[in-house]
This record gives sequence, structure tokens and C-alpha cells, in this order.
Amino acid sequence: MAISDWPEQERPREKLLLQGPQALSDAELLAIFLRTGVPGKSAVDLARGLVTTFGGLRQLLAASQAQFCLGEGLGPAKYAQLQAVLEMGRRHLAEELSRNDCFTSPAATGRFLTSRLRDRDREVFAVLLLDNQHRLLVYEELFQGTLSCAAVYPREVVKLALSSNAAAVILAHNHPSGVAEPSLSDQQITRRLVDALALVDIRVLDHLVIGDGPPVSFAERGLL
Repeated sequence: MAISDWPEQERPREKLLLQGPQALSDAELLAIFLRTGVPGKSAVDLARGLVTTFGGLRQLLAASQAQFCLGEGLGPAKYAQLQAVLEMGRRHLAEELSRNDCFTSPAATGRFLTSRLRDRDREVFAVLLLDNQHRLLVYEELFQGTLSCAAVYPREVVKLALSSNAAAVILAHNHPSGVAEPSLSDQQITRRLVDALALVDIRVLDHLVIGDGPPVSFAERGLL
């Protein structure tokens, strides 16, 4: 049966408009993105199969172009559309941070950093450069490493902060393992960065470690 023949309250698009996106399953949300199915499968049936094949919606969204295009009913055009949707979401979060105080909006800061760093397959060290109202000036990914570490150079962080006229920074990096617990080396490099930036009167407000769950905050742990 085609989706158009379903009761209106069960059709994904109509359900979203009536109840909001939070009421939809992963497959229903994906079906709206897909728009159409394939011969013998509705968009919802196709979406359910894709969610199962990839092991979940997150894995599908994080797939490379080559992996994505192996999915039934998918191709380069759908991949490009998906990447555009994901980037719009990231930019929306960045605009939210540029209007608000990052330090008093830890949830928004965590969402933004998670969207940028969680699904990276290598460790990435990033910096949020903030003005004197703690609003976002620039997000910069400075260093990339291996599966388990990235070399971080305090001199480069200080140089970037000064060139951006930042008053404060929030540091961040991901753990590709998914375990966000800070390591001893994470704590050591954070202390070096705090000391280096203090010499030029730039505060480190926090260092967030991004994994599969909620980000771990150095400030909340008392590690700064």
C-alpha cells in the first residue's frame, strides 16, 4: 500500500505537522527525507531497511559517500542533500552560540561540538574563540591525529587566539573510541594551554571531551 493510502495521522509528513518531529521514529524521519520508495517498498519500508542495514540512524548519517551510496535507493544526489541538511543544522547551532553566552549555555555548546566532532574517525582538537561577552567568534579545528591521540601545540593555540582578538576560549576534542573520560595526557595539555593563554590574558573557560554520551566538562570536574 502506498503511503498516500495510509490514514492521514499515520503518514510521516502529516504526523510531523500535527505532532512535531519528536513524535516520529528514526525510520519515519528518514522517510520524509527520502520522499519516495523503490519498486515494491514505500519510503517508510525503505527507510526501515536502511536503518537496519546501517545499524542505526546515526551510523547512516555518519557514513562516507561510498558507504552511503551502497544503500538501497541511495546515491550521490541523496548524499549531497543529506550533507547539506547536516551542515545547516551545524550552522544553526553556531549562530545560536554567536548570539548567546557560550559559558552560560553549556547544553548548546555541547550540542554544537557533538555535531562537529562525535563521529570523526580520528582525534580532532578544536577551539571555540569567544569575545568578551563569551559569544562565539570562530570555531577552528587546529589539530588532527590518530585513533587515540592528536599532537597539540600551545603556541599555535595562542597565535590563533591573539589573531582572532579572543577574550576567552573553550577547548574541545573527541575520543573516537566513544569513551569521553579525560586521560592523564588530556589533563596535562590542558594545564599547559591554560598557563600559555594566561600569559596573554586569555581565559580557558572549559575543555570538553566528546564521546558517545554527553560531553565531559573539565570545568564541571574541577580539572581547570
